[in-house]
Amino acid sequence: MLSVTRCVGDKQRYLAAGEPSDGGARPARDIARRLVHAPAPALACQSAVRRSGEAICATRVNAYHPAQLPRRRTNVLSPELLRNVLESAPDAIVIVDPDGRVVFASHQVEALFGHAPGEIVGERIERLLPERFRQAHQGYRHGYGRSARTRPMGVGLDLYALRKDGTELPVEISLSPIQDGERMLVAAAIRDVSERRRIQTELTQAREAADRANQAKSRFLATASHDLRQPLQSLSLLHGTLCRLVKEPTTETAVAQQGQAIEAMSRLLNALLDISKLESGAVRPDPTDFTVAALFEELRGEFGSVAASKGLDLRIGPAAHDVHSDPSLVGQILRNLVSNAIKYTREGFVQLSCLDWTSGVRIEVADTGIGIPASQLPYIYDEFYQIGVASNTAREGYGLGLSIVHRLVALLGLKLDVQSEVGRGSVFALELPTASGAARGENRSARSAPPSGAGRQSSSPRILLVDDDAGVRNATAMLLAVEGYRVVAASSLSEAVHKAQEDPPIDLLITDYHLNDGETGVQVIAALRRIVGADLKAVLVTGDTSSTIRDFKADPKIRVASKPINADELLGLLTALLASR
Repeated sequence: MLSVTRCVGDKQRYLAAGEPSDGGARPARDIARRLVHAPAPALACQSAVRRSGEAICATRVNAYHPAQLPRRRTNVLSPELLRNVLESAPDAIVIVDPDGRVVFASHQVEALFGHAPGEIVGERIERLLPERFRQAHQGYRHGYGRSARTRPMGVGLDLYALRKDGTELPVEISLSPIQDGERMLVAAAIRDVSERRRIQTELTQAREAADRANQAKSRFLATASHDLRQPLQSLSLLHGTLCRLVKEPTTETAVAQQGQAIEAMSRLLNALLDISKLESGAVRPDPTDFTVAALFEELRGEFGSVAASKGLDLRIGPAAHDVHSDPSLVGQILRNLVSNAIKYTREGFVQLSCLDWTSGVRIEVADTGIGIPASQLPYIYDEFYQIGVASNTAREGYGLGLSIVHRLVALLGLKLDVQSEVGRGSVFALELPTASGAARGENRSARSAPPSGAGRQSSSPRILLVDDDAGVRNATAMLLAVEGYRVVAASSLSEAVHKAQEDPPIDLLITDYHLNDGETGVQVIAALRRIVGADLKAVLVTGDTSSTIRDFKADPKIRVASKPINADELLGLLTALLASR
């Protein structure tokens, strides 16, 4: 629909679209007719074309599909309504002829570019582009003319336009071809995307900052897992040595209290590092098929004596089930649940059960403990939250176990239910998927009691100890010597190889995982086995939780010990490993 006003001096004639006219009015009507019948979305344009000293002002709105066009002139919309629709168009719209000259420009052009519509009508469209883009744009414009279709302009490119004041702005442009008799016009809808680009830039910067923060956190955790655990490792081993040397009752009491302090500090550090690793994404699941029975036996060995010391009965039911998940992380979940059950049970029992379930296998940890009030159940997974323990009183734990459990369950995509009644106990139930194939039995080292002199081999096994930390190396060597082992110590891979070649035989290797200069205990084990033989037994001491470390649990001649390991645990590993075939 087009209304045309010819202004000649003080006279004005109004020509409705479809009426005969002379001079330059007919081309404007033809353009309008083509726009009305074009299938493209509605365009609202206003332009002023100067011809032979006369101003021809055209206002046109295309808001119809051909099927919707009025069939009678009595239904033609008024110019005033069309003008109002034009003013409401959100984007700046220009229509360009085959020579690249602007024939229509909407009023939004002035808001976007600072040019009045009459200032750019008749000008080449490149006037609205920065100088550096103008030559290339001419080629793009000719290329579009050869394969014209409705599409965005410059897909994948950052497009910029030029304001009247010389500043640039990022834009999005949609192109639509319009056939006008023998020639083809192009309508371009132009939108300012400065705000969107600003938000995208801020989001990109925020994401990069978060990535850098995560990387820094991961580096900190890697350092903390090794460097913070090292002094605790030394303290724990030195404490174990003192326990074996001190015989005077008063001193024994002091040493026992020292051991309790070291154990509490170790538990807190381990819990905090575990939470930090889970928060940073440093812990990645490594799911596989495994047997629940093997995990239950490990928990029996670890918590049997602890429960007995409180007068509790640790009941572990049969578990002829194979499941699919990360065995190390599932083990960590159950350890925290069993530890909590023992902590909050004064009398009765703690029971581990494995049941068939509709969705797979259900492992239950039940107790006859103090129970949890229904009002407190929503808070039991919060950090440092403990049932019935005031924040300013002495506590056995730190309220971090269930928080770690909650994160691990989410990480593994499992389901954990809890039912509890005050004074009668609680049941935590973990649901696991059944094994996807034949379960791979894992050789897990059960915790054993400290070895006695009669229990060890009479030949006094010779142990090669490799650790780059002098404090840990000396404390470990002292403990082993007190227990009657012959110890050869080394601080690096090359020194360990030299000692093994210079003074064989070696019955067992103890090595830290992280050594100086990027060396690892994995490399030490491989190098020593090439010298001593593939049957060399080894204990790999580490705080690492990666799948590379966990894979060594499948090697029957290797035990993986998590830092900080106390003296009894380390000596128990050595006894079990030396006695194995």
